[in-house]
Amino acid sequence: MSCLGNIIWFIFGGFIGGLSWLIAGVLWCVTIIGIPIGLQCFKLAGLSFWPFGKEVIDTGGGFNFLINIIWLIFSGLPIALGHLISGLILMITIIGIPFAKQSFKLAGLALMPFGKQVVTRY
Repeated sequence: MSCLGNIIWFIFGGFIGGLSWLIAGVLWCVTIIGIPIGLQCFKLAGLSFWPFGKEVIDTGGGFNFLINIIWLIFSGLPIALGHLISGLILMITIIGIPFAKQSFKLAGLALMPFGKQVVTRY
């Protein structure tokens, strides 16, 4: 069922959301200091493309909090806003509610993505 959900998600919003994460990752990788941030963006782009069947676990720490603050100032708010708007649009229909839930999950993750790990759920 998660395969079908991922295909529908990709068509109706996942491509745009994942593309925003990829663009942010490329822009962060332009500088040497931003490469770790860009690599995390690439991991989360994969989650944004195919979110069903995956889970995010918190592996936080003090250093991750500092990076999250820098991320929030420069890139986090636009990506979170995009996922939030997508989720609100998907909430219009009953069929869109599970997809809106994934979009809201990604919006929250866009605010504080560091110290998080994506794992496959069975």
